[in-house]
Amino acid sequence: MNNINSNIKELSPEQREEIIRTLKARFEKNIIRHAGLEWAKVQAKLEASPEKLWSLNEMERTGGEPDVVGHDDETGEYIFYDCSPETPQGRRNVCYDRKALDARKEFKPRTSAMDMAAEMGIEILTEEQYRELQKLGKFDTKSSSWLMTPPEIRKLGGAIFGDRRYDHVFIYHNGADSYYGGRGFRGSLKV
Repeated sequence: MNNINSNIKELSPEQREEIIRTLKARFEKNIIRHAGLEWAKVQAKLEASPEKLWSLNEMERTGGEPDVVGHDDETGEYIFYDCSPETPQGRRNVCYDRKALDARKEFKPRTSAMDMAAEMGIEILTEEQYRELQKLGKFDTKSSSWLMTPPEIRKLGGAIFGDRRYDHVFIYHNGADSYYGGRGFRGSLKV
């Protein structure tokens, strides 16, 4: 699953089978996240959307442990979030966006959360989505995750992130150009 050519956003038949097997096992293990949804219908959507399957594979490859967290009745799409207990290991040490990355004079991180999400074909969780995720379990008890930042905050140089401490979900702010070993980002994808 790790030998993906990043220029070609397509999985081999073996990689498709492997990611579908992984997603099915996680789906069955965590029914509380998607009560009332049927795996066969989710799998049919996945098999009909190879580019979305590639994105889910990227979420998995970087440590996100994607899982179904809902269904959009209007569009018929299934909603996946990164459900790893801590922010994905393969997406840490990144500042918020390209503007913040370009503004750093020294000690630049390798990329930004927004750039990485775009490359993966996913979106960073919003504050509302992050709070929804936290109702499904206890996430980011030792780490934190960048969140989609409102334009008025980003315009002033800031960005927001969330975590869970003292059994409470906190949303904080930081300079968008900051980066930490314990901060990454969580993504969402509709299939």
